[in-house]
Amino acid sequence: MTQTMTVGDVSFWYADIGLPGRRAALQGDTTADVAIIGAGYTGLWTAYYLKKTQPSLNVIVIEQEFAGFGASGRNGGWLMGTFAWNHNRYAETTSREAVLDMVAAMETTVDEVIRVCAAEGIDADIIRTDELSVATHPAHVIRMQEALADHQKWGEGHRVKLLNRDETLARITVPGALGGLSVSGMARVQPAKLVRGLALAVERLGVRIFEGTTVTEYASGVVKTNLGTVKAPIILRCTEGFTATLPGHKREWLPLNSAQIVTPVLPPVVWEKIGWQGHELFHDYYNSYCYCQRTREGRIAVGARGVPYIFGSKMDRNGAPDAETIRRLTEILHRHFPATAAYPVEHAWCGVMGVPRDWCATVGLDAGSGLGWAGGYVGVGVSTSNLAGKTLADLALGRDTALTRLPWVNRKVRPWEPEPLRWLGVHGMYKLYQMADFRETTHNTPPSRLSAFGNWLTGR
Repeated sequence: MTQTMTVGDVSFWYADIGLPGRRAALQGDTTADVAIIGAGYTGLWTAYYLKKTQPSLNVIVIEQEFAGFGASGRNGGWLMGTFAWNHNRYAETTSREAVLDMVAAMETTVDEVIRVCAAEGIDADIIRTDELSVATHPAHVIRMQEALADHQKWGEGHRVKLLNRDETLARITVPGALGGLSVSGMARVQPAKLVRGLALAVERLGVRIFEGTTVTEYASGVVKTNLGTVKAPIILRCTEGFTATLPGHKREWLPLNSAQIVTPVLPPVVWEKIGWQGHELFHDYYNSYCYCQRTREGRIAVGARGVPYIFGSKMDRNGAPDAETIRRLTEILHRHFPATAAYPVEHAWCGVMGVPRDWCATVGLDAGSGLGWAGGYVGVGVSTSNLAGKTLADLALGRDTALTRLPWVNRKVRPWEPEPLRWLGVHGMYKLYQMADFRETTHNTPPSRLSAFGNWLTGR
């Protein structure tokens, strides 16, 4: 039976639950105590904690499309409780103790998101599980051991367990598995359900969300849109991967593209071959790595980099990846889960994430101008956005807390290079990854120096 694949339409996660009805747009000029630009996870979490801490605040959120249109409604559904940054880079400018404080704060986010979902009646298909990384070549084993050492160095050793081949295959049947690394304290979510529920929760608290409203420029005390002006003493930019679309921010965070595919619901005979009964968050140790989840109803969602970056920091078209990206993702799906080869891909989509020049997330507020920001999550935003939102709310309220003293607060780095240098750098990095993967998997070599050079090229 031939089945037509859906390409784009934002994401499969919205095909699963239906696209939301649009909220009203801004109708002329207005005022607020706090104006938030962007109705994704970061903006909504910030609004949530602002209103929970100070219910009388007048908080508005301005969104160009609809709440959850960006990465919040398209991501891989990994609620991890870990940062996607180089701990050693932070340690260069602060103390080891301060970095450990960040790690400890981040670890609380999984329980916090689950707590809020329970309190607010948000059904986001959350299931507690582990992250399971599987090595299938000798170079992967070395990277896995390095990852284990890094977890242990930065206070996460209690969460990590190294698995031998048999222990790995007992969890998930991946051809050629040599071993695995399990990290506890994670959760799987349906991302669009989470962001939809969060938007409804903040509205119940009295937050106004204006959709279909484009921010044309903003400065201290004022946000100008195509439909009116918002005056507010505190303005918080929560646009993550879409930050490059704002005037004056094109080189601040690079919009890195990631794509996903999803299978139909797979029958029991396929799951008997694959295993995966623990619903672990699965990824491999290829340089051009993948990330996968087993969904609520028994599909497999596979994500990886396709065309990693569009020249000029441009955005994708409604989440539609190109044919070559879909082919590569399908190849990854069949490599790791050959029992799925008989089942056509049902949906393919993509989106962008924000990447700072040092690949480290930040949150901050300039007290003089009242302008704040959060983002640069480098693909691990489901949990990081929760901590960012809580921290940004504390900063906006002028509170001196343990969160506002963490070393990612007010951290700024140099901008990305002008074109065509950033296009050449990012595409060069992923080409080097592909060459390294070919050498490592074809000849079973140790980790290739090509991947290290690729990382150096872009500061990863």
